[in-house]
Amino acid sequence: MKQQILRVTENIRIAENVYKMVLENPELEEQKPGQFINIRIDGLYLRRPISVCESDPGNVVIIYKVVGKGTEQLSRIRKREYLDVLTGLGNGYDLSKAGDHPLLLGGGVGVPPLIKLARMLRDAGKEVQAVLGFNTKAEVFGEGAFQEMDCKTTVTTVDGSYGVKGFVTDALPEDYSYFYTCGPEPMLRAVYKATCTSGQFSFEERMGCGFGACMGCSCKTITGYKRICREGPVLEKEEILWDD
Repeated sequence: MKQQILRVTENIRIAENVYKMVLENPELEEQKPGQFINIRIDGLYLRRPISVCESDPGNVVIIYKVVGKGTEQLSRIRKREYLDVLTGLGNGYDLSKAGDHPLLLGGGVGVPPLIKLARMLRDAGKEVQAVLGFNTKAEVFGEGAFQEMDCKTTVTTVDGSYGVKGFVTDALPEDYSYFYTCGPEPMLRAVYKATCTSGQFSFEERMGCGFGACMGCSCKTITGYKRICREGPVLEKEEILWDD
């Protein structure tokens, strides 16, 4: 983890209540797919954790949805402003278990961390399939990024206004070697029950400190409690214990 001052080079709306922000600093290290950054917002006590979408040495891209005061304030940040950011947080996805034709399942703002993951899997010669879930057509984003990487991509919407009507679990392909997923907990629970292989889950969780000191984002696993911000946000399917 590092605390760094990052310069905003882009902050634009890309879908309904969804924004893309690009941040840069020459000393910024490349972030792993599945990791997140934690942004300090003026006037608010807690930082806001946002998943990494894309990253290279010197820059990081995030995609976030306006859902409250913090993200609403973030959406009003302009180019050339600076943000105090904790970088390199979380464990990220393990690509070594993907097999030859992995499946990526993303719901809403759970889609962004899968974009860099897809790029790295494609660079490794994997045949990638992606299923992206949204509530309505107005909220859809990211489809083009996966298609540009020659990933077989399916979009689902709850109201049927675009793509397949339903949830990501309604569009699961018959054949895949492994899966990676990120999204809201109800979606992750459904994916857990519907999938037929092992996989990795990236959890979206409210956090206090964001680096493991406060224990506020702990969850139960087969080996005891783990902190989503520190030992996670990515957990293996076999270690997850769902609370009923």
